[in-house]
Amino acid sequence: MALHLTALDGTVRDVRPPSLLDALIPMVALVGLLMLSYLLFGKDASAGPNQIALLFAGIVAAGIAWKNGMPWEGLRQAVIDGVSTGLAPIMILLAVGALIGTWALSGTIVAMVYYGLQILSPNFFYATTALICALIGFSIGSSWTVAGTVGIGLMGVAASMNLSPEITAGAVISGAYFGDKASPLSDTANLATAVAGSGIYEHIRESLFTSVPSLLVATALFAALGTPGDFDASAMLSGIESSFAVSPWAFAPLLLVLGLSIIRFPPFITIFFGALAGGVLAVVQEPARVVAFAAAPELPPAVAAVKGVWMALATGYTAHSGNAALDTILTRGGMSSMMNTVWLIITALSFGATVEHAGLLNRLIDPVIHRMKSVGGLVTAVVATCIGTNVVTSDQYIAIALPGRLFKGEFAKRGLAPVLLSRVVGDSATVTSPLIAWNSCGAYMAAALGVPATGFAAYCFFNILNPLVTILFAVFGLRVWRTATGTPPSGDAAPSRG
Repeated sequence: MALHLTALDGTVRDVRPPSLLDALIPMVALVGLLMLSYLLFGKDASAGPNQIALLFAGIVAAGIAWKNGMPWEGLRQAVIDGVSTGLAPIMILLAVGALIGTWALSGTIVAMVYYGLQILSPNFFYATTALICALIGFSIGSSWTVAGTVGIGLMGVAASMNLSPEITAGAVISGAYFGDKASPLSDTANLATAVAGSGIYEHIRESLFTSVPSLLVATALFAALGTPGDFDASAMLSGIESSFAVSPWAFAPLLLVLGLSIIRFPPFITIFFGALAGGVLAVVQEPARVVAFAAAPELPPAVAAVKGVWMALATGYTAHSGNAALDTILTRGGMSSMMNTVWLIITALSFGATVEHAGLLNRLIDPVIHRMKSVGGLVTAVVATCIGTNVVTSDQYIAIALPGRLFKGEFAKRGLAPVLLSRVVGDSATVTSPLIAWNSCGAYMAAALGVPATGFAAYCFFNILNPLVTILFAVFGLRVWRTATGTPPSGDAAPSRG
């Protein structure tokens, strides 16, 4: 049945609901173009070709919406609104680029590598990395902050030990996302509870039942991938000592970021303050290096120091220590290094907003909801929908909110407690977002850790296991909570189990 829609110019248009073929065409176009992009460009696909694929697929979706009667001005506004949801992640991404630049200049990254080489063993490095990131992530509730701070240092330690950057990135992301979905401070956990209608502490308690086993299995897999034998770090340690004055003071910017995160400062402010603290530390501890990096002998030293920090914030740091391995670790960062990722996020959100506004996602999902009769089937449908929404809309928050809204009524009708829905959404939408290269989370992790999503996705063991564990729980009737009347309970009231 067609709907009557009044356009901005006062004209009335008949908008027809999309057919199944309408819904499939943009999805097939996107998958086909992305596959062709990776086939033709390989690891350079995210430097432009993927963005073109997303843009073209978005035009296809918009064409189908227009064919069905949707006015262009409505589609245009939907794209503007969709892209605007990505402004906060984009600003955080730019702040992380600035932070990496000043932390490389100040010696903060070097200090993490230096002390990490003395403490961490290659035998259990991957497993230890996952547990460290899980602990910090649970404490502050932000996977992005963990990856953009501690994760960077751990990647540097791995490079010094000649360990796999892909596995290390997988371990960082696994631990970070355990914290992101299991912490009451996490914005994704609070969004999942808000959408489903459950309470945050009830949600956290249930999430731990599926998250802890997933993390333990993931940690065991990382332990099995450790490199046997001792690692001789003396050459790298000597190289660091000859080029940097390493001291515990180098951790001051890291402690500032963690402290601000714990007291719930906005993420952008937190990370950018961390970047500025790195610049101040560089001027105080390594003024000669900052002035030399500015390469402006005509300027007074104080002014040259300001220029050096400014350059690190904007375009990153380039190391010339004479140690090739150390220079590779430190030559990075700057806001400009994140621009390809920003471009990717904008085109991905444009495509996702068009598809959602055109009703193509609902057309694909609605038939699935009604065909799933068992609890296990319904939970599987939620998981598949969350993953599919992550793929199509390229946004973690949409992948939490949209399936939560779509399935909330069905869960209530079947007498299933809201906390079950919020837990399943967290177990799937939150954790799978970094596995997708064009998702804002996947793009962020690739930019922050310096490894493409196609390289680390297979090693994000926690992120892969968690959705499978939540499905198994439902299939075997574990932690399947029901309400007494078939209507959602309010607040943190404990549901009855059936």
